[in-house]
Amino acid sequence: MIISRTPFRISFFGGGTDYPLWFRQYGGAVLSTSFDKYCYITCRELPPFFEHKYRIAYSKVENVSEIRDIEHPAVRAILKEIAFSKGLEIHCDADLPARSGLGSSSSFVVGMLHSLVALKGSRVTKEWLAQEAIRIEQEVLKEHVGSQDQVAAAFGGFNLIRFQKNGQMNIEPVILSQDRKNEFNDHLMLFFTGFSRIASEIAKSKMANMGKKTDELHCMRKMVDEALDILSSNTDIRSIGELLNTAWERKRSLSDQVSNSQIDNLYSRAISAGAIGGKLLGAGGGGFMLLFVEPQNQEGVRHALSELIHVPFRFESSGSQVIYYQP
Repeated sequence: MIISRTPFRISFFGGGTDYPLWFRQYGGAVLSTSFDKYCYITCRELPPFFEHKYRIAYSKVENVSEIRDIEHPAVRAILKEIAFSKGLEIHCDADLPARSGLGSSSSFVVGMLHSLVALKGSRVTKEWLAQEAIRIEQEVLKEHVGSQDQVAAAFGGFNLIRFQKNGQMNIEPVILSQDRKNEFNDHLMLFFTGFSRIASEIAKSKMANMGKKTDELHCMRKMVDEALDILSSNTDIRSIGELLNTAWERKRSLSDQVSNSQIDNLYSRAISAGAIGGKLLGAGGGGFMLLFVEPQNQEGVRHALSELIHVPFRFESSGSQVIYYQP
């Protein structure tokens, strides 16, 4: 039995510039971190005593004899890419719900790749995990997704991820004192809006608008550098909250599917209660809302959004790991 543990991510600035359609023309960059909530993939060879050859357990359970009969598109695609002669049992468990803006689909793909390759007795690099997950999501599954989530899930940590016009990526750990990093983390709050969505559908609408939104995307790319300048200096940390607010306004303009009246109402209530800025994570449309709130105002924001689930979290740096190996 093999168990992999792969983190979810929070993207702060630069989202949208990680789509190949954009960065192969202009280049792109994203500032993001992984955090201490995870996707767990357990897999083992299935003994030959059942009518089915593959057992896949996630929000539903599938028992099938052929890979082509697997309904879960990512599982089906990965098993076609990584051939096994014996049967397999695969379980997926997660700390947070899917389709919620935390890069969960990419964490699932990265974690499954990691577990299955380990089951075959091979060790792979974080770079291979990221690149293979990108290939499967973008080229095999034809999903309208960017390239940051797979990198964050595979590598982990608080990183500046640069996307070059030639398709190459550079992952640069953000150099900060532990005190400054903790100060940033202490000003962040995460709430589940209760709305789930299909991120690739929202991303598709954003991609269709890219040609008309070049100014907004160039501005969002520049915010990555502005955020790094703030974090790496003695500038008041509240400036990051103000920048997040500006970034959210830019992001909302990319597509009319990014936000809606309910989300706008939640955000407005948070600001009125003391939040300085924030954003919906991922493509938008629902999922998790990240807020920048001074510690003394956080109880007031929790009260203002009392119908939502508040999820305390800390940054993490491990990336995808095999945490149990018993082949």
